[in-house]
Amino acid sequence: MSEINATEISVITATATDIDVNSCDCVMDRQLQQRKIRPTRRSVSGIYAFRGETPIQFESTLERDFLIRCEFFLHVLDIVPQPVKIPFETGGRVHHYTPDFLVYYRLGNRTPGDYPKPMLVEVKPSGDWRANWRKWFPKWKAARRHAREAGWSFRICDESRIRDQTFDNIRFLERYKRMSFPVEESEWMLATVRKMGSAPFHYIMASHFNGIYKAEGMAHIWHLLAMRKLDCDMGRPLGDNTEFWMPTDE
Repeated sequence: MSEINATEISVITATATDIDVNSCDCVMDRQLQQRKIRPTRRSVSGIYAFRGETPIQFESTLERDFLIRCEFFLHVLDIVPQPVKIPFETGGRVHHYTPDFLVYYRLGNRTPGDYPKPMLVEVKPSGDWRANWRKWFPKWKAARRHAREAGWSFRICDESRIRDQTFDNIRFLERYKRMSFPVEESEWMLATVRKMGSAPFHYIMASHFNGIYKAEGMAHIWHLLAMRKLDCDMGRPLGDNTEFWMPTDE
């Protein structure tokens, strides 16, 4: 096998924003799961109820966390596990490689030429892919070629690009999803943000809770973010200076 340079590796390795920035409302033909995942003693496998509805199989806690991360973003429409078997040749023999996920996105109000591509994803711990990249590169190269021919993109996501600040924020917000608050109070706060275009956490607290019901006010704001009624820069730590705006699916 020929020597593989750093540029080739960087092409197929995901950046931290690859999962967040691309968005679309896909009307393309949906892939079907090609390989069933069976329980194994070597890793944690199971089924994740994506948005409480679609059962998606995973083979590791890192794959599960990838699903949790994707689920938060409104522009993610659907995820298909084990979506396609890709033939590749190495050592004079033909093998088949099945990437972990195919992520579909919402189209939103974009024009056809501006549609983001579905993303074919391999979830792999950094220690594994760094130790085995020479061995695994032929199948990744085949996956990149297959994705390009299908009109998709191909990315490898490790823990540094899944278990980041965004993921920490998502896990922090989980406790607030189960809470409930008066609908009229929620609408009042949302109307403030909608009118201003954006508003920081401390302004919403001062305007609607006047510093009296601090604990309840904080929980209410985090609840609205957790339920995707509000949006913010999830790549930064959440706090008093967090700026909120109304969410979109783009």
